Amino acid sequence: MPSPDSADVSTIEGIVAAYYGVISGPAGAARQWRRDSTLYTPGATFVAMRERDGKPLAELMTPEQFRRAFNADFVEKGFFETEIGRRIERFGNVAQVRSVYETRRAANGPLLGRGVNYLLLYWDGARWWITGAVWDDERPDSKLPRSWIGRRELEP
Repeated sequence: MPSPDSADVSTIEGIVAAYYGVISGPAGAARQWRRDSTLYTPGATFVAMRERDGKPLAELMTPEQFRRAFNADFVEKGFFETEIGRRIERFGNVAQVRSVYETRRAANGPLLGRGVNYLLLYWDGARWWITGAVWDDERPDSKLPRSWIGRRELEP
């Protein structure tokens, strides 16, 4: 495993910024998958929520499975996921981050969608680790609360 950039893992804000930064970029640009691999614990799990026929469907994958599934599309078409709201809840050495996002194909392009990532993290005394991420996209029948957008909250 490569060594992480200390700016990426020394704070909760840094690891969240890296989480978004590694996947975002214009068409034709390689994504920062090596950097991405330094953010997660071994065994980390992603859960992407979808709906099919009006019923929730959870797609489970590892960070590596995510990289393989989405790399070609991100590089071919461009992809930018930008945080537009955050709430951090921390107790001792564990934290949960509710991170609201929007997605676009180009940095200032038309909005593709919005949603929320929930990141689970822990501090090992030297750095933060992401143990898992669960996300769901906004839908016509499931809108993001306005109060979540544009806010940066830290719950001690």
